[in-house]
Amino acid sequence: MNTMRAGLLLAALTGLFLAAGYLIGAEQGMIIAFAMALGMNAFAYWNSDKMVLRMYGAKQVDRAGAPRFYALIEDLARRANMPMPKVYIMENSQPNAFATGRNPENAAIAATTGLLDMLDECEIRGVMAHELAHVLNRDTLVMTITATLAGAIGMLANFAFLFRGGNNDNRGGMGAIGTIAVMILAPLAAMLVQFAISRTREYGADAGGAAISGDPLALASALAKLERGARHIPNENAEANPATAHLFIVNPLSGRGADNLFSTHPSTANRVKKLQELAGSPGGKTPSAAAWDPAAQVKAQVKAAQPQPRRPGPWG
Repeated sequence: MNTMRAGLLLAALTGLFLAAGYLIGAEQGMIIAFAMALGMNAFAYWNSDKMVLRMYGAKQVDRAGAPRFYALIEDLARRANMPMPKVYIMENSQPNAFATGRNPENAAIAATTGLLDMLDECEIRGVMAHELAHVLNRDTLVMTITATLAGAIGMLANFAFLFRGGNNDNRGGMGAIGTIAVMILAPLAAMLVQFAISRTREYGADAGGAAISGDPLALASALAKLERGARHIPNENAEANPATAHLFIVNPLSGRGADNLFSTHPSTANRVKKLQELAGSPGGKTPSAAAWDPAAQVKAQVKAAQPQPRRPGPWG
């Protein structure tokens, strides 16, 4: 259900992009918009991971550079029956993490130094398993295309009058009224669709991460800590590039709110509650697999696992 919903929302975003082109330049504008969408998506498919990692100053590490962290991810990748992703660490005091890459064979996951300092080993396993689930679900590709289309719609809005060329005879479009509508409403609608897709994929990755790590409560504990840390520790790179906020496991931007239309992430309290229910903790019932709906890849590749022992350790 989550995958279908994300696909429908992505189709809606593409339709909005074409509609914006039509309102600005009629049939010719729609053709130009379609060509732009294809070009931007092709560029994002091949280069988005490198751009995001460079944007956040992420440094790749190997077994020699970060032995415990690398071994932890290697073990999780083995449990998920997926290729070992590239591993990155970002020098950032805000506790957070994200995954990127067009497919499991070309994936990368990155964690901040703040996350490694704040969480214990089992909580880090939960977070990294969440990011691996994003990779298995192809969320990294979906969210990259979403961000690209949303940005392109904003660009169309900014250049709406230029595309009209000052010609009020906008045959097939809506003239000045259509241009004003595109300038104001199209970016807002694109933002809402982008946020909806992001929230949908986060719930699915929580479920997949819990299956991979075998410890839903560790991920729930990590989410609560990350939320508190992100509220008090700014992420200057994310503030300068808000279009990338949806990539992180918790919202890195200031001014986070509840699970509503204008939030890039689901409410952390809602996510924790679902993970507690999945674990069958007191006060919640364990939902069926169909109700939780983790990714098909995770259900097929990850067998039920016993919770990992809670053994905190230093992470420098």
